[in-house]
Amino acid sequence: MLEKIVIANRGEIALRILRACREMGIQTVAVHSTADSDLKHVRLADESVCIGPPSSLESYLNIPAIICAAEVTNASAIHPGYGFLSENAEFAEQVESSGFKFIGPSAKAIRTMGDKVAAIKAMKDAGVPTVPGSDGPLNDDNERNLKIAKRIGYPVIIKAAGGGGGRGMRVVNAEGSLLNSIQLTKTEAGAAFNNDVVYMEKYLEKPRHVEIQVLADSHGNAIHLAERDCSMQRKHQKVVEEAPAPGITPEQRARIGERCAMACEEMGYEGAGTFEFLYENGEFYFIEMNTRVQVEHPVTEMITGVDIIREQLSIAAGNKLNYKQEDIKVRGHAIECRLNAEDSKTFMPSPGKITSYHAPGGPGVRMDTHIYNGYSVPPHYDSMIGKLITFGDTRESAIARMSGALSEIVIEGIRSNINLQRDIISDGNFAAGGTDIHYLEKKLGIH
Repeated sequence: MLEKIVIANRGEIALRILRACREMGIQTVAVHSTADSDLKHVRLADESVCIGPPSSLESYLNIPAIICAAEVTNASAIHPGYGFLSENAEFAEQVESSGFKFIGPSAKAIRTMGDKVAAIKAMKDAGVPTVPGSDGPLNDDNERNLKIAKRIGYPVIIKAAGGGGGRGMRVVNAEGSLLNSIQLTKTEAGAAFNNDVVYMEKYLEKPRHVEIQVLADSHGNAIHLAERDCSMQRKHQKVVEEAPAPGITPEQRARIGERCAMACEEMGYEGAGTFEFLYENGEFYFIEMNTRVQVEHPVTEMITGVDIIREQLSIAAGNKLNYKQEDIKVRGHAIECRLNAEDSKTFMPSPGKITSYHAPGGPGVRMDTHIYNGYSVPPHYDSMIGKLITFGDTRESAIARMSGALSEIVIEGIRSNINLQRDIISDGNFAAGGTDIHYLEKKLGIH
C-alpha cells in the first residue's frame, strides 16, 4: 500500500481523500494556497505545505510547486482529485517522471480522452455507441462540410476537440449558417484551448445526460458501477445527480456498462473513470470520458457499497480490483444536490464568512463538505461548498429524505443555492423522473 500521498486539491474532495487515507493507514500531505490555510483537511492532514498565493495559476495549477511538496515530504504518490490538474496529461507525466505515482490513468489515456475527436475514434473502435457525426476533424473544404451536415441531418452541433464544460460548441439549425459557425467555433477554440480543431455531430434535441462509472486496474481487469443521471443542469454544469438513472432497465445497464468496461480493458485504462452519454429514445450516444473521480461519485457509492476513492488508492498501489462484475449489485436510490456559495436567482458567487452552519442528519443522509462555523469562503475558486446526498430503498424515499435534509440544513453569513435545490426537489416533473438536459434552464427562464 502507498505510505504517504500528496492531496493536490482543496475543499470537500480533498477532505474526502484524506478520510479514505486515514481508513487505510496512509499518511497525508495537504498542499494549499495562502488563502486556504484554514481548510479542514489542511488542519487534519499529517503534514501541510503552502504552495503559493491565492491564484490557482500560482498554487493549485503550479506543477513544480506540487511536485516539490511531494519531494520535501518524501511522499510516494499524488492524488489530483477533480478539477485543477486532474485531467492534465503533462502533470501526470511529470509526476511519474519525478518518481511518484500519479493516482489516475496514464498520461497517454488522459491525452486520448481529452481530445474529443481521438476519444470518439477510440470509443468507436471499442464498440461504444457514439453520436452520428463527422468521424474526425472538419477541414477547410466547404463542400465536404456541407455534405457531412446533410448526411447527419440538421440540427447539428460544431464542437471544439479540446473543449469541455460546455465551452467551445455551437448549434446550427440550417445550412445557411453552417460555414460561418464552423469558422467562428474554430476561432474561439484556438483562443480558448490553443487548439482550433473542431468536429460535427448530430444535435440531439431532448436528450438526458446519463453516465457510466468504471474502475480498472493495471492487471487488465475492469468493471462498471452502473449509471448516474445528471440531466438537471444549468449552462452545462450539473446541479442535481442521481443513481441509478430513472427508466434504465437492468438489461440496458448491463449492455452499455459491459461495453465501457471492455473499452477500458482495450485501452489499458487504470483507475476511476466515467463515460458520459447523451441518452435519447432508448439509445446511448458517447460524448466524452472523464479520466478522474467525479463530483457526483457519492451517489454511486451509496447504491453499490463501493468506496471509489479507496479503490483508486488500492489500484494506484498496484493491487487488483477488490470486486468482480458479479459482485456489483445495485440497491436502492441515491440523490446528490450540489451546494454552492451563490445567489439562488442571479447565480452570482457569494464568498464570505459562514456565521452559522448546521448539517442535516437522519437515516440515509450524507453531507460531504469542508465548511464549518466561522469558515470564510474565499473568492478565488469554484463556488461549490458541499454536496448533500440522500439514500433510500426507493427513488421516492430518497427524494423525501432530500426534501427533509434541505429543510434542516442551515448555512448563514453567505448566500447559497439551497432554495434552488428545494425548488428542484419539490418539482413535479423531477419527481416523475426522466427530465432532459434543457429542463432546468427552461424552468429558470434561461435561453
